[in-house]
Amino acid sequence: MRNPKDFFRPLAVGAPAPLREIPVRPSRMIHFFDPSNEKMVSKLPDMIARCDVLLGNLEDAIQADSKEAARAGLVKIGSEIDFGDTQLWTRVNSLDSPWALDDLTTLVTEIGAKLDVIMIPKVEGAEDIHYVDRLVAQLEARARLERPIMLHALLETARGVASVEEIAGASPRMQGLSLGPADLAADRRMKTTRVGGGHPGYLVRQDPVDGDVDAPRATFQQDLWHYTIARMVDACQANGILPYYGPFGDIADTVACEDQFRNAFLLGCVGAWSLHPVQIDIAKRVFSPEPAEVHWAKRVIAEMGDGTGAVMIDGKMQDDATYKQCKVMVELATMLAARDDELAKAYGI
Repeated sequence: MRNPKDFFRPLAVGAPAPLREIPVRPSRMIHFFDPSNEKMVSKLPDMIARCDVLLGNLEDAIQADSKEAARAGLVKIGSEIDFGDTQLWTRVNSLDSPWALDDLTTLVTEIGAKLDVIMIPKVEGAEDIHYVDRLVAQLEARARLERPIMLHALLETARGVASVEEIAGASPRMQGLSLGPADLAADRRMKTTRVGGGHPGYLVRQDPVDGDVDAPRATFQQDLWHYTIARMVDACQANGILPYYGPFGDIADTVACEDQFRNAFLLGCVGAWSLHPVQIDIAKRVFSPEPAEVHWAKRVIAEMGDGTGAVMIDGKMQDDATYKQCKVMVELATMLAARDDELAKAYGI
């Protein structure tokens, strides 16, 4: 085990000093694109204005014979396109694949100065992060980068979820975690073929009325992912990094997508993946606080002064705990308002 005082020393001579605190920037949607798809790439200038994060995907959605083209395409994109305030991320291939090493070596040395975050899929434990951490430090030193590239782990296996606390605290590079429901469902042997979202068979049923088991009874569909998201959120918060919901595969069902995103938002996630442009606005809407909530939070903060004691506002008791809740809401609104003029007007910020 490394000594705590060594945790923030570079892992390679000449690498930039590790971050002591992860910068929190708007990341309501992580929008995936295929860097080898010319049609998608041609739309990037418009997407930059709409998205908080654009992610060049090199992994699962890219066919094996297109892996090298996708990698080369992302290098070209990173070299030629100005992303402004929009973050550029990538998801490299899994560490057990024949492409991961070349992904990291190429991207860090050629466009490392433009990359904000590298997403690592199918992370099983802290050892996976330690491997990438050291390798990226060596590559940063080779490329003479001035700032460290952050890492983001994808929870897609039962072992990864069981090790989530270790993963979240494995490196100062750790920016956040995302839930990968499809691979996780397969690894857990869950009996669902859906990519995220609920399942009509996962439900609770109303007790029999007057003991009549044959009478109609109401059923209520449950959330398959509640436990995993909640555990992920706690691990992230305990380690000062950010939690995200992953993909929602039924592009046409925008209602269920919004419901799943909102569940994640209420539980503490800061954003979600968007796989299609229609999901960008859903994520933007869901992961931005409602103006009425922000105005209420601002009122509570104003009336509570230093946040101590307890006051009654419109018949509702407010104390230190609710003051802290309101601070979370206003801080998020303030950050988003700095990037979005419409939200700034709506929030009165």
